[in-house]
Amino acid sequence: MTDEFDGMYETFKALLDAFPPAEAIKRLEQLGASPDVVERIRERHEQQTISIKELEEPHAVILGNRDTWYTGPQARDKCWPAIVNLLRKDGWSEEPSIRSLDESSTRVVSLLNHPKERAFSTRGLVVGYVQSGKTTNFTSVMAKAADRGYKLFIVLAGIHNGLRRQTQARLVQQLVEPNPSMWSQLTGLDKDFTPQENPASYFGKSNKTRVLCVVKKNATVLRKLARWLEKASDYLEDCPALIIDDEADQATVATKSINPLILDIMSSLPRSAYVGYTASPFANLLIDPSAEDLYPQDFVVNLPKPQGHFGTEVLFGRYALDGEDPEQVDDGYDMIRSIPEDDVPCVRPETRADVEGFEPVITETLRKAVEYFWLVTAARRVRRTGNPHSTMLIHTSVNTSVHNSFERPLKHLRDRSARSLKDAAFLAQLRDLWERETNRVPAEDFGEAKVPFEELVPELPQVLDNCRVIMDNSSSEDRLDYENGPVVAIAVGGNTLSRGLTLEGLSVSYFVRAVSAYDTLLQMGRWFGFRNGYADLPRIWMTDELSEWFRHLATVETEMRRDIDIYMTEDETPLTFAVRLRTHPALRVTAAAKMRDAVTAASSYGGKRIQTHYFHTNGDWLRGNIDAARALVSASITNAIRVEERSAEGRYVFRDVPHEIVTEFLSTYRFHEKSPENDADLIIDYIRKRVATVGSLGRWNVAIVGNPRGRGADFTFARGVTVGRNIRARIGDNPDPDFADIKTLMSRRDAAVDLDGDAAKLNEKGIKDMRRAKLPDTGLLVLYPIDKLSEPSPSKKLRASLNAEEHVIGVGLVFPEPRDQDATVEKYISADLSNVRIEDEDYSLLVSEDA
Repeated sequence: MTDEFDGMYETFKALLDAFPPAEAIKRLEQLGASPDVVERIRERHEQQTISIKELEEPHAVILGNRDTWYTGPQARDKCWPAIVNLLRKDGWSEEPSIRSLDESSTRVVSLLNHPKERAFSTRGLVVGYVQSGKTTNFTSVMAKAADRGYKLFIVLAGIHNGLRRQTQARLVQQLVEPNPSMWSQLTGLDKDFTPQENPASYFGKSNKTRVLCVVKKNATVLRKLARWLEKASDYLEDCPALIIDDEADQATVATKSINPLILDIMSSLPRSAYVGYTASPFANLLIDPSAEDLYPQDFVVNLPKPQGHFGTEVLFGRYALDGEDPEQVDDGYDMIRSIPEDDVPCVRPETRADVEGFEPVITETLRKAVEYFWLVTAARRVRRTGNPHSTMLIHTSVNTSVHNSFERPLKHLRDRSARSLKDAAFLAQLRDLWERETNRVPAEDFGEAKVPFEELVPELPQVLDNCRVIMDNSSSEDRLDYENGPVVAIAVGGNTLSRGLTLEGLSVSYFVRAVSAYDTLLQMGRWFGFRNGYADLPRIWMTDELSEWFRHLATVETEMRRDIDIYMTEDETPLTFAVRLRTHPALRVTAAAKMRDAVTAASSYGGKRIQTHYFHTNGDWLRGNIDAARALVSASITNAIRVEERSAEGRYVFRDVPHEIVTEFLSTYRFHEKSPENDADLIIDYIRKRVATVGSLGRWNVAIVGNPRGRGADFTFARGVTVGRNIRARIGDNPDPDFADIKTLMSRRDAAVDLDGDAAKLNEKGIKDMRRAKLPDTGLLVLYPIDKLSEPSPSKKLRASLNAEEHVIGVGLVFPEPRDQDATVEKYISADLSNVRIEDEDYSLLVSEDA
């Protein structure tokens, strides 16, 4: 019986190549399989599909109960095993790298339709990380789909020739060359799509090869492809097609030229699956799901973060999300270096009128960045590990003439430095730079050994001799090319370097270009990715404003991914979930045209904990908040039902204070304008709605959290109410004297200050549960007196003294989770870009005839 079952199960797996699972079962019955064997085969297949659906990673939100026909690679496959062999040769480990890629690509393929279904038009989205191996993932998806019978593979590879060529080369290397007899190509390394004379030679039933087509998102090219496929319609009925949209948020969403052409191509293919890949899916998730468009209505897959990946959060840190312990959220690596605002006009024209004739100045920070790049390149040659290429990116403008203006001064700096390598003063300057940088970021923290300066010096002459200065833009002929031996290059560029294109061995970036949207900003970060063998060495020079934008973006990104994960566990589908994207006062979520279908999400504060972390440092602003806090404490003393003094801890709790006193405080306390989540009007509106509708939040506990008094650093709120001041250092060396970001104010213990017993020892969920049980209708407001100097501890390398003109009052608010329908409040927030020098993406190439 076992032999019969095993034999029949192998037959069933072979039938799955030609039929969907239900049809394959029917064929088994027609072949004479007994009902018992058929049922056992059905059960085993179901167990395998469940194991795919229940993979720990990647997480996915799926429409309905999609038929999971694909259960993983099989022994007779050709394309996927070839990729595995190549990855092993490249040094990939079985655990966790290859296993993780196998599981994530299997999950995506399992969400496609079976290639032999009569007709389908699937739309999905895969969310990865910038420079995290998305190309390898979709190549693996294509390989597995090819092994199962998908025929036509169209890859939409960005809007620039460089990325299209790079993608074509990767796919040829990993798919075509290992199995040349399996593939036909409609495009080549230096040839975008041009119509072929005889479609039958590609799609006729006698031709069993897979067809590869890698095209730019260019209207001329896509129009040619759409017309050619329309003419080939007689041959496409039996042609399952997979369309991979690399950088799916760019040019695909809400563009008058590209978007309709992609839909035209899909309409020519009766069996098609469209899968978008992006690290910045903000635009894709704002498409109207009910429209005939490319909203990912069938599935959204959230790829896991690969081990060893440098992403936004690890470089810039982020703010704590609701429910997180702020003490557990890292500040990021000490790899960001500040470019003074005064330097910006030296490296970027201030207005369009200044572009013509612009001459950049090699400022001190730019010189240090370039010199550090040469030192890093030398250090990597000493180590002899990792990527053989070494690249520096200079990204100050989208304008090609500005790029070209850097060539002469950079070459002059290189040549002068080469001549100075025997100058003791110049070597002393380089030694000082190397020692300072390697002391700030110890190599040992990354499992590396510091390279002594003496070992760098012999490498420097060759490094400078090899160093090329390349202007990589849409008009330049000299482009980055990593295919002909190790490269050492300083690349100056704009859009051609900011999307998808991998800058091999990127070690140093100099970045001042301002943009207006999350997705554009995130994609500018070519420094994200893997730094095997030199994880301690990368550095980024940028303005403090841009650094803060990236920190905010890291928070948005983490929150968005958490939303997707939450929706997955709540049985939501892509048509019923709506990822919230928190706003920023100086950044749009995405381009305005892509947000036309977005609505303002109604906000509720139920169960939330909010806190201040941005402050002005000027005395008048701070004294106004001190007055508001003292008035609140005085009123609380008078109106509280009970006052608890915990002088040994530096804490007070005023219990059951009327809500009117809290709303009066919120109307006079001034939140920093960069904190849209701390909107006093919205909070007051929410409190009043809860009081009026269900009687909740009528009473509040007001707490003071400080240190024990009597240590020479006291703050008095009212007569008899004195505590020691808190220390909260600011992040970084922000040159704006009137701005401070302390990142974290409120600890988990503080959020339990009004709960009895050992509540402070509970985790976040435990505190929320206890509050729901003990204080279900009572809000908590916490005041923090912060010392105006607030020197950081020596271990906090990324912190600087607060240096405010007056002591600072921080505020934390904890709202109970509602037991009923919660009140909502909403507000439209648009970006004020009037004072920001913005250079957004140039989409003229979408309709260029030069294809």
